[in-house]
Amino acid sequence: MKIYTGGGDRGRTSLFSGERIAKDDARVEAYGDVDELNSLLGALIAALPEDCDDMVREIQQIQGNLFRVGACLATSGDDPSFDTTRDLPLESARELEEAIDRMDGQLPRLNRFILPGGHPAACWSHVARCVCRRAERHAVRIVRQSPDSNDPYIGTLTYLNRLSDYLFVLARFCNQATHTSDITWEP
Repeated sequence: MKIYTGGGDRGRTSLFSGERIAKDDARVEAYGDVDELNSLLGALIAALPEDCDDMVREIQQIQGNLFRVGACLATSGDDPSFDTTRDLPLESARELEEAIDRMDGQLPRLNRFILPGGHPAACWSHVARCVCRRAERHAVRIVRQSPDSNDPYIGTLTYLNRLSDYLFVLARFCNQATHTSDITWEP
C-alpha cells in the first residue's frame, strides 16, 4: 500500500464516512490537533527516565484513547458509521481522574503559579497540555456546529478537558520524580 494517494492535493480530505471536506474544516483541525497531541505524548515517553514503565504504559493507554477520539472527530455524529467509531465512555475520564489523584497525592501542595519547564519530560508534558487545550477548543466548535442536540461527543469533550489537567499534574510529577524543581512564577 502506498503512503501517498494524491487525493488531498487540491486541499480536500475524506472523513471516515467518505464525505469529502476542506482540509481547513473545523473537524480536520480538531482531529489534527489530537494527532499532534498523540505525537507529543510519544516525545514525552521518549524523554521519561528509564525506570518509568508504569507511566509509559499509562501514557500509551492515553495514546490509544486519542486514536479513538480522533476517529470520533473524523466522523460526523449523524453519519451511520459514527456508531462504529463510538465516543469514549465517561469511564475513560474517570481513569484520568484516578491517575491525577494518585500523582497529586505525592506532590507538594501548589500555592503559586508555576512556569512550564523543568525536566525534559515535564516540558513535553506542558507542551502536550497546551495542544490538548487547543484540541478541546476545536472539538467544542464541532459540537456547537452539530445539529445533533444529543451531544454525541460528551465523552470526547470530558476526556480532553480532564487530559489537560492530567498533563499539568504529570509535568509536576515528572519534575519531582527527577528531583527537578518546578519553576515558580515571580510577578
